[in-house]
Amino acid sequence: MPDSVIERILTTATYAPSAHNLQPWRFAIVAPASAGRERLAHALTSAMRRDMTAEGAPAAEIESRVARSLKRLNEAPVIIVLCRDVTAVREHKREDEIMSIQSVANAATYLLLAAHAEGLGGNWICWTLYAQEETRQALGLPETWEPQAMVFIGYADEEPKEKVVKPLNEIVEQV
Repeated sequence: MPDSVIERILTTATYAPSAHNLQPWRFAIVAPASAGRERLAHALTSAMRRDMTAEGAPAAEIESRVARSLKRLNEAPVIIVLCRDVTAVREHKREDEIMSIQSVANAATYLLLAAHAEGLGGNWICWTLYAQEETRQALGLPETWEPQAMVFIGYADEEPKEKVVKPLNEIVEQV
């Protein structure tokens, strides 16, 4: 994928709204077949294995999920890890922390829409929330970067499944 496409996608993401315009998002691009990607895959699947074992999941289920996760991590043409700069808050109140997390999620939405506009497919993955420190260390990210999610981006080679959404009458309330 051309660097210019990634740059356009990331530029669009930076126009997302953010609480108090603090723009707390940070992006780490994980190159294919890189040592960083190998370390990330190891960190995420080790955390997954640890958590699933602690929850009492059957060994076969754990290994199946780890194998599927490794395949996805290895096959994704581009992985962008979305992080929150923990210093980009006005005050260290719970509400300010939440607003900065919401701001990063807004940037991810803009990123996915920009990828779609470029003819790409994208997939939002939240694995990093279960292994924030492991992700940060695997990628050598600054201590102030808190991993929030990953987005896998690439040219789709299949049609996505139709998304089933709840009907509006179940999720909207007129007040």
